[in-house]
Amino acid sequence: MKENPHTSAPPQPVPEVVGDATRAALRMLRALRPIIRAVDVSSHRLAGQHNITGPQLDCLLTLRELGPLTSAVLARRLYLSPSTVVGIVDRLEEKGLLQRERDRRDRRQVYLSLTAAGTQLTAQAPTVLQDRLAQALAALPLEERQNLTLALERLALLFQPESLTALTHLQPAAAVAPAAAGAQGSSNLTD
Repeated sequence: MKENPHTSAPPQPVPEVVGDATRAALRMLRALRPIIRAVDVSSHRLAGQHNITGPQLDCLLTLRELGPLTSAVLARRLYLSPSTVVGIVDRLEEKGLLQRERDRRDRRQVYLSLTAAGTQLTAQAPTVLQDRLAQALAALPLEERQNLTLALERLALLFQPESLTALTHLQPAAAVAPAAAGAQGSSNLTD
């Protein structure tokens, strides 16, 4: 009688394939799924109602907030690759929502800025994740909003190997001086 090679070997111990880091990664991915879904639904809604995608609106809102930027700086601010931003900028320029302007002092530098139509759209268009997220975040204490923002920024940087050195500037809100943490005014961590 011939032995079946699949049943004759003694059972091997199952290696520990799910360590603490893997468990944490799985929990994070599961927690991110509803956020990713909300962003996707919102982007489809924006495309249908305003003929613009979520990343395109994010680009316009960033330019409205910070003023003219180069595409490289904009890419870093949006956590997108420079080539992705060039494609977004091309489409926004075709729609007449932003313009490229050469720096008069350094002709190699090209700055992106909103047109009047781009400014009007950013004033009328809903936020990338609608007002629901803004309302939910407003209900949280300032320190918790800052910590959530910093944690997500750190997570985003983990997916950008060239930016790992930037992790050193991201500090939890508890490490911020009390006067700075309680200061009134606009902060990109709370918006």
